[in-house]
Amino acid sequence: MGRKRCVGGDGSKMAAGCCGVKKQKLSSSPPSGSAGPGGGGGSSHCGGAAAAGGEPGALPPPGIARLNGLGGLAGGAAGCVLSPPLPPNCGGGPGGLSPPAASLLASPGAGSGGPGCRKMVVSAEMCCFCFDVLYCHLYGYQPPRSPRFTNDPYPLFVTWKIGRDKRLRGCIGTFSAMNLHSGLREYTLTSALKDSRFPPMTRDELPRLFCSVSLLTNFEDVCDYLDWEVGVHGIRIEFINEKGSKRTATYLPEVAKEQGWDHIQTIDSLLRKGGYKAPITNEFRKTIKLTRYRSEKMTMSYTEYLAHRQHHHFQNGIGHPLPPYNHYS
Repeated sequence: MGRKRCVGGDGSKMAAGCCGVKKQKLSSSPPSGSAGPGGGGGSSHCGGAAAAGGEPGALPPPGIARLNGLGGLAGGAAGCVLSPPLPPNCGGGPGGLSPPAASLLASPGAGSGGPGCRKMVVSAEMCCFCFDVLYCHLYGYQPPRSPRFTNDPYPLFVTWKIGRDKRLRGCIGTFSAMNLHSGLREYTLTSALKDSRFPPMTRDELPRLFCSVSLLTNFEDVCDYLDWEVGVHGIRIEFINEKGSKRTATYLPEVAKEQGWDHIQTIDSLLRKGGYKAPITNEFRKTIKLTRYRSEKMTMSYTEYLAHRQHHHFQNGIGHPLPPYNHYS
C-alpha cells in the first residue's frame, strides 16, 4: 500500500472483542449500544445485535493471539428439528438423526479461491462440531469426541446468529492462539451461553441458528492508522482514553464493508466502542496503535448442519444409524 509498516505483536494471551471494549468476554458483531470500558484478559466480543453485519469490539494488548469472527454465509432458513431430539454426534445415547432434509452441505472448500491460492484451514466441519457441542450441552448428552479436522492453534471466534434476518445472538473469541479442538469447544459454549448482551441460548432456538467460525491470521502492526483495506483486513486498535487508561478494540474484516464505512468512520466507531468519549481529532487518530489482520470464515445454518450429519450417517452405514462418534472416529 506504499505506507511504512512496522512489525508487530507481543504475543500476549489476552482476549479481544469486536464490540470495542476490553472485557473478559467479548463478541464479534456490532452491538446495539455502545460498550463501556472493560478490564483484563480472557475472551472478547465481536459486536451487537442491531445490524445484520456485526462489528467486533474490544481487544487485548498488541500482538495478541486471540481472535473471533462472525459470519454470514449461505444457508437457507433454518427450521428442521431432531425428532425425537437425539444428538447427532454426542456421546452417550443413540445418534440417529431424523431426516430433515434441505440440501446436503457443499464441500468445505467453499471460498478457498482459485488456483495458486493457499488452501483454507477453516471448514464446514468446524461449524458442524460447534453445533454438535451446543446440541449435546443443551440436551444433556456427553460432549462429542474430538473431530478429524486439524488441531493446530489459531486465534478464533465463534458467532451465532438467529432467524432469517440473521440477528446476532452471541459472539465471543480470543486473540490467543488455541488448539482448534479445545478452542472451538470452549468458545462454542461461551458465545452461546455467556455473552453478557444476551440471555443463554435455549433448545427452542436451535432450528433458527447460524454458526460462524472465524480463524484470524496475518497479523501486522502498521505505523499509519489508515494502512489497511476495507473488506480485506480486520483491525485492532490500542489507544489511551481521556482518563489516561489504555484501551483496545477490534472489528473483524467484514464489519466496515457491511456497515458501509470508510477508514475514518470505522476508526471513529471503534474508538467509541472502546469507550472513548472525548472529541475525536485527526491528531488523536494519529496516536492510535493499529494492528491489521485477516480472517478465514465459514458459516452454516442448522438446516445445513442436519443435512450434513444425515449425509454422513447414510454414507458410512446403510440400513441403521451410526453411533454418535463414528463420524469423527
